[in-house]
This record gives sequence, C-alpha cells and structure tokens, in this order.
Amino acid sequence: MPAAREDIRDFLRREPASMLVEVTGVAGSAPRDADAWMLVSERAIFATIGGGALEYMAIDQARRALRSGLTAEPMNVPLGPEIGQCCGGRVGLAFTAVNPRLANDLIARSDREMAARPHVYVFGAGHVGDALTMALSLAPLRVVLVDTREEELVASAVPRIETCLTAMPEAVVRDAPAGSSFVILTHDHALDFLIAAEALKRADAAYVGMIGSKTKRATFRNWLSRETGQAELFDRLVCPIGGTAVKDKRPSVIATLAAAEIMTAALTWASDHAKLVGAVSR
Repeated sequence: MPAAREDIRDFLRREPASMLVEVTGVAGSAPRDADAWMLVSERAIFATIGGGALEYMAIDQARRALRSGLTAEPMNVPLGPEIGQCCGGRVGLAFTAVNPRLANDLIARSDREMAARPHVYVFGAGHVGDALTMALSLAPLRVVLVDTREEELVASAVPRIETCLTAMPEAVVRDAPAGSSFVILTHDHALDFLIAAEALKRADAAYVGMIGSKTKRATFRNWLSRETGQAELFDRLVCPIGGTAVKDKRPSVIATLAAAEIMTAALTWASDHAKLVGAVSR
C-alpha cells in the first residue's frame, strides 16, 4: 500500500535504495497529470502515479531495475482493455535511481509543494472540529486547528494537523495568508461571530463557513449589519456548512460534507490564483 501519510524524509531514510517513477507525458485521459511521481523500493512505495494496472506495471519495472542494478527503460503505456484500465489515453513514464543528490531534490520539491498548499483554519476543537480536521487531514491542504482551550487541543491531536492555542482567534484570521479558508465552529456563538466578521473582511479568503441553524444565521446577519455597517459581507458566508440537502447532524456526516465543500473552494482559489499570476508574469 502507498505510504501516503509518511513524510518523504522518513521514507528515504528507511528506503535509501529507491527508484523515482515520473509521469513524463500524458495523451488523452489518464489517472494523473504529467507532474505526478512516486518512489518505489523493494518493499514499499511512496505516493502514487494513479493506481491500477499502470502503477503495478511501473512498480514491477522499477523493482526489476533495483534488483539487477541496470537502468530501467522508459515506458509508454496505452490505457486500454488489454491492461484492464480503460481510461483511453497514453502515459509516458521515466525511471531514475535515487542517489543522495536526487533525494535532496525530492525533499526540496516536497517542501515546496507543502508550502504552496492552501491553508484551512478550523476554529473550534469540539466534536465537529475533530471530525473535520480528520476528514481534511488526507487532503493536499495545510490544516490548522485553532482554539482558546489548551485541553481541547491536546485531546484533538490528529496526525499531520497543526494546532494553534490563542486567546484571540480573530488575530489568526488577520495573519492568515491569502487564499485561506476559515471554518468557524467554536463552543461560543459570540466568539463565532467575532471570528466570522473578521474572516468576511478578507476579500482574499477562499472560503468562510460557520456551523449553525437558520436562527443562528439570521442572528449573525443582524449582528454583522449592526456592528460593522457592512451587511453585504454576509453574502460571502457559508452557513450552514456542508449544505442543506442532508439533514443528518452527526459530526462525522457534517464533517464529510463540509470537507468536500472546503476543499473545492480552496483548490479552486489556488488554481485561479496561479493562472492569474501566470498571466501577469507573461
């Protein structure tokens, strides 16, 4: 199974004899794009080039090269019925044995990818906060769980999730990078309102969502208009989070629905921003 949750440093330290498999080209429909890559050792893999028969073929090729010490030839694989993967496209693969220099390059690449991940700030380490951070923990996002209560943060230790203990969570909103998403579900409605108001002032936010009922939504709308004089900010708020089609209020259900909503907003903002930056730089 892929070591998807493992840090690349740990993998390379544990599996120094590894092969880098890179998708070098894609024509037509394929499970991953041309920037996808994975590492293969004799007993483990890190990341994925899309799974299925294509990935199994790549793993076999990489391991044969590792055992023989010979160079692995590039592959050009049609994704059709003959391999049981009917995507309809064609994928080119390259194989490179990992040496210390390449290992350092891969670590640097991974660090750049991590630094570029959209930030998601989850305010409130309660039942829904725990479930939401768990749901988001596997996504290509940088998730930060924020609370004013140390004991709740300690109890909510989710792997790969950052935590932030602060007496002023609204300050976290102000300091967040552009393109951040803010999900507000604290134990205190007054605190929710303060955080939401601060987040809605951020025109560069990818997503601002607050857990709540119709009554809480209406109460916040009136409060926002009265306290800020900017009633139009309310239109950017997602409340309730996760939509209204499913009526189930269990934390795990709310978290699952909201996670898809948040990830869509965060990755869309990041993609649109990258296109804008690219257009300006040309």
